[in-house]
Amino acid sequence: MKVIVTSIFVEDQDKALQFYSETLGFVKKHDVPSGEFRWITIVSPEDQDGTEIVLEPNNNPIAKDYQNRLFEEGIPVTMFGVEDIQKEYERLLQLGVKFTMKPTKMGEISIAVFDDTCGNLIQIIQQ
Repeated sequence: MKVIVTSIFVEDQDKALQFYSETLGFVKKHDVPSGEFRWITIVSPEDQDGTEIVLEPNNNPIAKDYQNRLFEEGIPVTMFGVEDIQKEYERLLQLGVKFTMKPTKMGEISIAVFDDTCGNLIQIIQQ
């Protein structure tokens, strides 16, 4: 068994697609109508057949509450691996990304946390 799809709740699908593709560098895999919204998935450019992330509308009150509570508590919704956290931190800063935690060494790993502009905190990790 392996993870093939996971979701991130977002406030605005178009804004999320723009941020995750243009700023973070993910590749759009699917973008198809699905009722009132769209089924939008992105993948890592390094593994386009790997796990897909659905940019899921948070129109459900439970989803919105879950998303808001995680954000208010400072809890990242997911984690992305990077080769060089300092380099990625500096690249994202230059693109206007707001960090809530600068790169911080924690034992064998380093982590940083940023605001995805769509209602979530995202953690990046260098192992």
